[in-house]
Amino acid sequence: MTDTLSPAQARRIALAAQGFTRARPATVSARHLHRVMDRLGVLQIDSVNVFARSHYLPLFSRLGSYDPALLDRHFLSPSTRYIEYLAHEATFVPVEDWPLWRFRRDDFRRRWAAEDSWLRSNARTVQWVQDELRTRGPLRPADLRADAPRERGTWWDWDEVKLALEHLWRTGDVAVRGRRGFERVYARAEDVIPEHIRTQDVSREEAIRELIRRAARSSGVATAADLADYYRIRDRVAVTTAIAELVDAGELQPVSVRGWERGGRPLPAWRHRNAVLPRRVETAALLTPFDPVVWFRDRALRTFGLDYRIEIYVPAAKRRYGYYSLPVLVGDRIVARVDLKADRAGSALQVQSAWWEPQARPGDADAIAAELLRAARWQGLDHVSVSGWGDATAAVHAALSADDTAAVRRHRHVREGVA
Repeated sequence: MTDTLSPAQARRIALAAQGFTRARPATVSARHLHRVMDRLGVLQIDSVNVFARSHYLPLFSRLGSYDPALLDRHFLSPSTRYIEYLAHEATFVPVEDWPLWRFRRDDFRRRWAAEDSWLRSNARTVQWVQDELRTRGPLRPADLRADAPRERGTWWDWDEVKLALEHLWRTGDVAVRGRRGFERVYARAEDVIPEHIRTQDVSREEAIRELIRRAARSSGVATAADLADYYRIRDRVAVTTAIAELVDAGELQPVSVRGWERGGRPLPAWRHRNAVLPRRVETAALLTPFDPVVWFRDRALRTFGLDYRIEIYVPAAKRRYGYYSLPVLVGDRIVARVDLKADRAGSALQVQSAWWEPQARPGDADAIAAELLRAARWQGLDHVSVSGWGDATAAVHAALSADDTAAVRRHRHVREGVA
């Protein structure tokens, strides 16, 4: 018999699977970072740094204030624990997972085997890059550009050296050996991945089944599309097969979630056997757009009623919510979105806009204000300022003003068409 879950139960299961029911530690250590990574499986990387780069935020959302240098030491520095790969988009993943991505590396290699592919057309540059890495060791693109035999490229305005490195990274011939500043340092895969890991042979079927199992564990309850998107697995047949095998093994349990429908018909869903249904979720958190809770927009809408789009590439005058708005979680609801900017010179966390979501309730502004103050302190900023753009700004400003520990400045957001 298929169990039926209410929408609220599905939300609580999903948030518990993502670690939002665990108490935040008084002091965050490397052990806490690794524990969050065990739950998430991946940590998506993003370069936008208006408030804080995306990969720092999921740890803050779950652990509270921590020293960003701790993440830098364990993720951005040469590490024996984590590497970068396209496990969703560009993400940090455990180095032990390298064999699971052989099928993806092989797919890239097959895709670029054609005579008219970029790799074939630029074989001279590719070989030169490989020779340089072999001779000189780990290098940044900047270390190679000046001497590279190249013409200017067109893809994202990268030159051919950068393109060669990115192609070789996708096929697994090179790996990322940390970052310098925020620039990747590349090396031959054999100089980064331990041999006992690099030589493991995991079949495509085994890898996809394991990744679907992990996606189910990290999701708590999910549809087939949710599970496939977690690790961006496009092979629907392989995903369906993996789900069926995990059901047969007793790891996944078919469930029905009220309101999870498409075309008026219920969407099949599965609950991981270890998923916990907490009585309540008591938290408040700022979520990056690339947090697993919301990164799959269909799931965010279906589970949390959040119709979310990033407006980075939308002209400023046409933005509805702001350049890089962050969903705000209170309890088991996403209640608002806030567009934040760290004004380092003025030591202020600027709330450039704040908007309520339909799930908001009276009193949520207090939780949002507390989280904004925590975020400001985490980033070493002295106070929070709130604009006049958005239907939640007045309530958030009032809640901040009521907290006598905050130095809050009220200013008007100057924007064409906004008073």
